[in-house]
Amino acid sequence: MPNIKKRQAVSKNDEPQTKKARLPKAKELDLPVPQRPKAEGNVLSCGMNEVGQLGLGEDVSQKTRPSVLSDLKNVVDIRAGGMHSLCLTSNGEVWSFGCNDEGALGRDTSEEGAEFTAGKVDLRGVCVKISAGDSHSACLLEDGTIYAWGSFRDSHGNMGLTLEGNKRIPVALLPDVKVVDIASGADHLVILSAQGKLYTVGCGEQGQLGRVTFRSASGDSRRGKSELLKPEIVPTRKSRFIDGIWATNFCTFYRDHATQKIFGFGLNNHNQLALPGKDRDKTLLFRPSLTEMKEVKTIDGGQNHTLVLTQDNQCYVVGRKEYGRLGLGEDSEDATALTRISNLGKYSIESIGCGDNQSFAVTSHGTVFAWGMGDCYQLGLGSDEDSALPTQLTGAQVNGKRVLRADGGGQHSLFLIQESSAKATEPKEKSVPVEKRNGTGGDDKSGNNSK
Repeated sequence: MPNIKKRQAVSKNDEPQTKKARLPKAKELDLPVPQRPKAEGNVLSCGMNEVGQLGLGEDVSQKTRPSVLSDLKNVVDIRAGGMHSLCLTSNGEVWSFGCNDEGALGRDTSEEGAEFTAGKVDLRGVCVKISAGDSHSACLLEDGTIYAWGSFRDSHGNMGLTLEGNKRIPVALLPDVKVVDIASGADHLVILSAQGKLYTVGCGEQGQLGRVTFRSASGDSRRGKSELLKPEIVPTRKSRFIDGIWATNFCTFYRDHATQKIFGFGLNNHNQLALPGKDRDKTLLFRPSLTEMKEVKTIDGGQNHTLVLTQDNQCYVVGRKEYGRLGLGEDSEDATALTRISNLGKYSIESIGCGDNQSFAVTSHGTVFAWGMGDCYQLGLGSDEDSALPTQLTGAQVNGKRVLRADGGGQHSLFLIQESSAKATEPKEKSVPVEKRNGTGGDDKSGNNSK
């Protein structure tokens, strides 16, 4: 019998080991808390004053053109909520006026008429940024803490701000997290941490939280409303770190730190998320999806439209056409992709602002253009007519002065205007065609086309 040597079994430990290449560990982010704006101005308001949202006192019912709030000085930023207003001063104070039914003013208004004039919000620190929704307000302090007050609402009514209910004075959110940015939708709040993580809290029925299902958004899940009213991290699988956030009424957008790509989620019944290709047909997005937006400087929007300011200081719009809110003219159709607003093409746009159905663009020369719904004089053009094209604001309170910022609410608008005796001349008009930015980048909440 031949001498056959038995082959010894080779264990895994005896096999030559190939070291797996380790990917370089991504550096942890440490985003800075933003500085408060430095340029000071006077606050002007226009529109309806039924609940004091203009801050002009009880004797004023409406203003067809912007009017000065004479008692409010040294303001560096403004935000118009649904029916209330916030102002940030150069020393980091927050002042509020308007509807306080659910605590959106963050202060005591038991004295008759207190809602109709600006009052100071007591904070435990110095504020650097403010945001306002329909019935809630928020502020970011210079130490990276965030405070909020008021209430969120859903289709069933008042949700409360926290699990304890409405908050009529500021309460801390995420006390153990350093926050560097905030943005308010109508009934949700978006929060960015210094580590580049995205948090959301509030109503999620249109997908704007980016982290709950349709069933969970109704409060019917096992966790009930705790999943909605506690700020929690949004899973962003394609983005390790985030360095920019924005919110419209029912949408949320964020920027990936590594690629600078813009992702969005929320209501998309009129393509207001600016999604590419077949994704445009999706009415509600409950998870982040890549948009067509590129080279974004800032994003704002209303109920059914989104306004984008790009790094080259041009304005693009997407969404529903009604009331002229797109600024593309009376004969325009809904914008299903990002479309440049040609009438603003000759200007260098520095900032944008939106209300529910109105939009504003402020140029580098300090002029402001308005368009959209005007039924409550919220455009500040002196008429209750809608404006389908960007129209420059004029008048005694605007001419010869420099507009720093404009923002819109439901039926009112705010302007921050600086006295200026030497205002630059706007450039001569040049022809800029309307173009689609494909790949370059009240209304219903349910996704149907009815008003």
